[in-house]
Amino acid sequence: MSSGTDKIISSIMSEAQDKADKIIQEAQAEVDKINAKATKDADAEKNKILENGKKQSDMRYQQIISEAKMNARRAELDGKEEVIEAAFSKATDELAQMASSNDAKYTESLINMIKEAAAEIGGGKLIVKVKNSDASTVSGKLSTIANEVTNETGVQTELTLGDSIDVIGGAVLVTANGDIEVNNTIESRLDRNKKILRSEVANILFSL
Repeated sequence: MSSGTDKIISSIMSEAQDKADKIIQEAQAEVDKINAKATKDADAEKNKILENGKKQSDMRYQQIISEAKMNARRAELDGKEEVIEAAFSKATDELAQMASSNDAKYTESLINMIKEAAAEIGGGKLIVKVKNSDASTVSGKLSTIANEVTNETGVQTELTLGDSIDVIGGAVLVTANGDIEVNNTIESRLDRNKKILRSEVANILFSL
């Protein structure tokens, strides 16, 4: 091969090498670019996942705290309710004891409860129902109570002792024809006033 041919081949090889090097450099640059973008995208995705994870973690934390506060509040209310019910139970027991011991205050209250119920009905011919042990207490006072109700309502009133009832105390009054009944027993009065009493008991018990 002549020296001229060698020079041409050498020149072609050199030019090819330069092009090859340039292509390799460009390819490497593209690879680096792709790798950089992939890393950036991966970091962004990682941060996004972490951010979402943190949001979910924060939400779950707040949910746990909220549930804990709700459970604590429910436990507190349940505890107060137990105390209030215990107070009502104790009061009921004391009223039952008072009503079964011929206490003068109870007798006075019983007469007033009969009078209130008779006046609420509007007087007239009424049947008075009390527990068996109270029958003898009120039987001799019915005419006096009837006169007081007559004066209060303006309607001639007559009270007759009826069948005994199973109650702590108080009375149930019924019209002679059975159309109207007023329950003025201790139990019914407690039930009617329980909402108001519950609030008052709660204020007394939990404001200390």
